[in-house]
Amino acid sequence: MSMSTSARTEPRFLRPVLYFDAATCLLMAGLLLIGGSGLAGLLDLPVGLLTASALILIGFAAAVVAVASRPALHRRAVWAIAVVNILWAIDSLLILALGWVEPNGLGLAFVIVQAVAVLVIAEIQIIGLKRGRPAGVAA
Repeated sequence: MSMSTSARTEPRFLRPVLYFDAATCLLMAGLLLIGGSGLAGLLDLPVGLLTASALILIGFAAAVVAVASRPALHRRAVWAIAVVNILWAIDSLLILALGWVEPNGLGLAFVIVQAVAVLVIAEIQIIGLKRGRPAGVAA
């Protein structure tokens, strides 16, 4: 099944951003899995939350790599990745705002900084989508 050229995005700018997104997800997942119990104590966050987050990040990274490794990047798939990143950041902040976790100061900073970092990645993806041109169309 082929998609029309209007559904594809030129990969020059977006592909590296997607691979960066996947790499940072895997790095964070590794940190959370390897240092989970130590980080839980240091940040005053539940180890189960850190482990679940790591597993979600691994799955998300795999999906991002699957999209990034295609010959043509599909706009809807990249938009979906950006939206999931935004939702991740919102959820990260909501668990703090709603009191579902009560981390110490370092844990609070950890959650906020990672949420902001994910929002920055999503914003770069959105910029890439807006600047991208349909595949097969001259610049």
